[in-house]
Amino acid sequence: MQTSLYKDAKKTLKLSLPIIFGELAQMALHIIDTAMAGALGYKQLAAAALVLGALTIPFVIGIGMTISVSQLVSMHHGRQDEEQVSHYFYNGFWVCAITAACISITLVLGKNILFHLGQDAEVAQLAVPFMELMGWSVIPMLLFMALKQFTDGLQLTKTAMLISILAMPLNIFINWLLIFGNWGFPRLELVGAGWGTLITRSLMFLSLGAVILWHPVFMPYVNIRKSQWVLRVKTIKALLHIGIPSGLQVGMEAGAFAISGLMIGTIGAVEQAAHQIALSLASLTFMVSMGLAQGSSIRVSNAYGAKNSQLKLIIGKSTLITALLYGIICAIAFIIFNHTLPLFFNDDKNVVDMAALFLLFAAVFQISDATQAISAGLLRGIKDVKIPTLLIGIAYWVIGIPVGYLLAFPGRLGAVGIWIGFIAGLSCSSVFLSIRFLRMAKKV
Repeated sequence: MQTSLYKDAKKTLKLSLPIIFGELAQMALHIIDTAMAGALGYKQLAAAALVLGALTIPFVIGIGMTISVSQLVSMHHGRQDEEQVSHYFYNGFWVCAITAACISITLVLGKNILFHLGQDAEVAQLAVPFMELMGWSVIPMLLFMALKQFTDGLQLTKTAMLISILAMPLNIFINWLLIFGNWGFPRLELVGAGWGTLITRSLMFLSLGAVILWHPVFMPYVNIRKSQWVLRVKTIKALLHIGIPSGLQVGMEAGAFAISGLMIGTIGAVEQAAHQIALSLASLTFMVSMGLAQGSSIRVSNAYGAKNSQLKLIIGKSTLITALLYGIICAIAFIIFNHTLPLFFNDDKNVVDMAALFLLFAAVFQISDATQAISAGLLRGIKDVKIPTLLIGIAYWVIGIPVGYLLAFPGRLGAVGIWIGFIAGLSCSSVFLSIRFLRMAKKV
């Protein structure tokens, strides 16, 4: 049994690796902006944190909508139905495009809400122009994700991964030019980071779009565009049936972190900057878990279709064990390097010391963070999304956020109390979802 679990874990890891590298590259773009903005001062770092926190909920809901593309494309690809693959890809792209436009316009028009969130006045002033540019960048990013879900659904995961990785040095170079005013470019500081993100995301979308339109491997789906690239209400409903629950599920989790970040911002700019550093690092480790979750979801979905309950359990158990080991490794790394890692973002002693403290709390929830992500992915693989969404809502919004608020403000623990709330929410989510999968995998 142990040998079987080991071999199965290797299969999942092999499938997941390109997805993991792509997820890490995407997360790295945010960390690059945060780190380079942090070099300007902790106020700019806090402003970047404020904007990224405000963007989180609508952005991840948009990401959730794109998930419907990969699921339906993958299903029809398994049936070797090229016409339906092409049809769902086209309809899914436009569903994602409309979603992206709505999110972007809402963010841009509502940017002045940053002045009314109880944040430091100077931080809010710095954040508004950055918010506008980041709001516009949602459009190319979600369009890129829609195309990525198409290629991932065809199990061609390396294409988007390579583009994502190549985008990192490009983003660094553009930021270097525009944030600091090198080579005669204007010194735009935080606004320069916004332009860097917008330009990089636009080039990523255009690059992947060009590959899909002109690479021979995608020609079978492009050549039938005259008959299949037609919008149909029935198809759009099928996409929304998957996309909306997926968006709500990831939105509730990310939203809990975003709201907690806003609460920390009311405490002070130093706390907010330190929080952004620790959360960025925790989010980076989480991307590996997300990649594993997607890979395990694909494999469990195949076993589900074949009605192989034993294989579903083996995949689930092996991936959960992998997540457990990975979480332990991350926890040890955060404990050992808790004072070193924040220096990559900022050198203000107060910010670094507080971020180091937060990383110790982040170390505690690494295991639960990894296992809850994997469990959620496994449940999606067996088409169980409604109850898990409710369980996630309870874990974060009934337990995590209230605990964090009570400890932070009435309990006078400040930002530390909110981080304890993270631990409570993630731990409950992990327990709820893991038990749910182990029970459901035996039934369906």
